[in-house]
Amino acid sequence: MTSSPRARARLRALCGAAVLLTAGAGVPAAAAGSAPAWSVSPSAGGGTRPAQDGRPYFYAEGVPGTVLQDKVAVTNPGGRPLTVRLRGADADNSGTGALSLRTRSTDTGAWIAFARREVKIPARTRAEVPFTVTVPADATPGDHPGAVVVSANGRDSGVSVHLRVSGPTLSALTVERIRVTGGRISYDLVNRGNTVLTPRLAVRADGVLGRALDRRPRTLPVELLPGRRVTLSEPWKNTPALDSVRVRLTVTAGGGAHDEAAATKRFVPWAAVAGTCAVILTAGGAAFWFVRRRRPAGGGNGTNNGKGENGAKSGNHGSQEIQGSWS
Repeated sequence: MTSSPRARARLRALCGAAVLLTAGAGVPAAAAGSAPAWSVSPSAGGGTRPAQDGRPYFYAEGVPGTVLQDKVAVTNPGGRPLTVRLRGADADNSGTGALSLRTRSTDTGAWIAFARREVKIPARTRAEVPFTVTVPADATPGDHPGAVVVSANGRDSGVSVHLRVSGPTLSALTVERIRVTGGRISYDLVNRGNTVLTPRLAVRADGVLGRALDRRPRTLPVELLPGRRVTLSEPWKNTPALDSVRVRLTVTAGGGAHDEAAATKRFVPWAAVAGTCAVILTAGGAAFWFVRRRRPAGGGNGTNNGKGENGAKSGNHGSQEIQGSWS
């Protein structure tokens, strides 16, 4: 994108400019029996970083108060005219880290203005629509990700806008809320800075019985936007059967971002413990029943059936002692 010293004058001129239409230029042939789909991309000749083979996204950088200019190309390879609608949108992270777009724009998406918000493109034609990004005077420095979104025939398609507002930048992130459940290590990543981060994660788990897990740093498939929190997880299939383990996560990213956090997890084979307790309780119950069965029915109440005078006297004497002890 290019900046303009006469922001308001150029913006008025841009909004009144005609959309450039190029018939048949670079339009793929339609496949037999199928309706070709329309497409959207950055204009090959626009912006501060034009490329002959096209650009994968828009890149813009400027100080607060700058008006940046570029063009978006929409190609209609079909045999009928196509009416498209254009809008800007703020980029966002979903809860699991995937990139998404906010329904209501308050940042970059709200700063994008098109020469025309609705364009009718003839058959087999490419239209290049100029647009501007007006950076507010009070915009905070750092990355402000957004997108140019084109809608037609019930389908949305967009191109990312990588906008950086000039000024001090900070790369910082934290790893929080580590949980180990169901063979997975879950955790939260929070971008505490003002730049987009691509984190790298290392995982280590040390138990009483030795090291249980050691994974070297690897790049996560996440673009963590400034101020966003995402919840991610790592599989851990071969967890210890019996141990107390300290799980430590180390996260790094470009610009010197770094953080570590740990959590303790105790692994207990509850099924085996429950089975052992059941066996113990069963054995205890059986022993108690056996002792009860072996105990004499009456302590000294004629158990000798009158056989032996000494036995009878001894039984009576014992009975008297018991009765005397309770009197």
